[in-house]
Amino acid sequence: MSNSYWLKSGFYTLSEKAASLLFGFGGFVLLVRVLPDKESYGAWVLFLSIVSVIEVGRIGLLQNALVKYLSVEQGDEAGRITTASLVLNGLLTAIIVLVCLGLSPLAAKVFKADDLAHLLKIYCLTTVALIPFYQCNYIQQANLDFKGIFWSNVVKGGILFFFILYLFIGKKEIELTWLAFTQVVAAIASSIVSWLFARRYAKFSRKIDWAWVGKLFAYGKFVLGTNISTQLYKTVDKLLLGSLPGGGKAAVAVYDAAIRISNLTDVPTASMASMLFPQSSRRMQEGNGAVKQLYEKAVGAILAFMLPCIAVVMVSADWLIYLTAGKEYAEAANLLRVTILFGLFLPYAVQFGTVLDSTGKPHINLLYTLFSLVLTAILNFLMIPKLGAMGAAIGTLIAYAITFIVMQFYLHKTLNVNPLNPFRYMVDFYGKLYHFVKQKINNQKTANVPIDHLNH
Repeated sequence: MSNSYWLKSGFYTLSEKAASLLFGFGGFVLLVRVLPDKESYGAWVLFLSIVSVIEVGRIGLLQNALVKYLSVEQGDEAGRITTASLVLNGLLTAIIVLVCLGLSPLAAKVFKADDLAHLLKIYCLTTVALIPFYQCNYIQQANLDFKGIFWSNVVKGGILFFFILYLFIGKKEIELTWLAFTQVVAAIASSIVSWLFARRYAKFSRKIDWAWVGKLFAYGKFVLGTNISTQLYKTVDKLLLGSLPGGGKAAVAVYDAAIRISNLTDVPTASMASMLFPQSSRRMQEGNGAVKQLYEKAVGAILAFMLPCIAVVMVSADWLIYLTAGKEYAEAANLLRVTILFGLFLPYAVQFGTVLDSTGKPHINLLYTLFSLVLTAILNFLMIPKLGAMGAAIGTLIAYAITFIVMQFYLHKTLNVNPLNPFRYMVDFYGKLYHFVKQKINNQKTANVPIDHLNH
């Protein structure tokens, strides 16, 4: 694996995840000041939590299967694969629309939020508009080109953010349905951008190869289940907090204020996963040792970013909450000190799933994720009624810790992975980063020296 691949791909994937997360974080900072109360913001958080489960499931069925097969196939076969994936994308989207329309009244009743029904109906338009967005981005990823993925995600997140900023500056009253319709516009625009970058790679067949549709589904169904379980694993605390005694929409709003800051540490984790998947699929041919080293190096690189962030947040949690959410959310500071610790375990968990999926074991990843989901749900169910939002934070942290132990036991048994090795690679990463920056600075100084001076 060349350094140029990691540097170039790393720049675009890290920038894409950073832009998406920062647009979302910026939107949060503005929304808590624009919306009339915590209940309104809590309803929006619950809506985003529900649709995130849906979209992550959709990504699971489509992304890994298409990238895995398209990254090694060429010519007419690549066209048949792409067409089959597009058919699968359309069929799944139709199911999503039917589910949203059917379950929207129930969701509004469970969470005591009438706005949820309207938001989910509008979201049906968004999910249809996202069909080319996802399809084209995965084609680019299979070709190890991340530039278009970056720009399409910037457009997708930027449109909603700048609309919220416009409302904030103009001090206009805001309705949640406005935000949902803006998401539709963002989905259309980002799909256009993604196609413009992906069209040089896109190959389609005129006929549908149903054998490939079945093959993609057979592989992706496990990842779909895993992704839905993973996203539920990440959002079950909010969903239970919004529906159980001791919680409610206001509690969800406060809890989300802490989670938003904690999620800033997801940028390196998600970026490394995007780069690791296609490389892990190829390195599998070199044996378990190559995959083991790839996993440990990836986790080590993420921890190099994560640990300094955790230390800073632990010290300055009160100030961060006041700066981002305002004094009305001051109670979220102690929640933040707990939720930021999720970052100690997430790099291991995310790369665990990436390695299993890319090495043809998505069914095993699904089983482990379901275990994690059930454990998190049980602990939250027991602790939220007693401790409210803090119960959700503590219950989720305990679940992360137990899941970490179980997953590392499996990796050690199958790949001889040592959970301490990433810390050694983390130190190496700091050294390589230092030398890389030093070299760039020296090159820049040399470039600035006049030619006549160099001749002497």
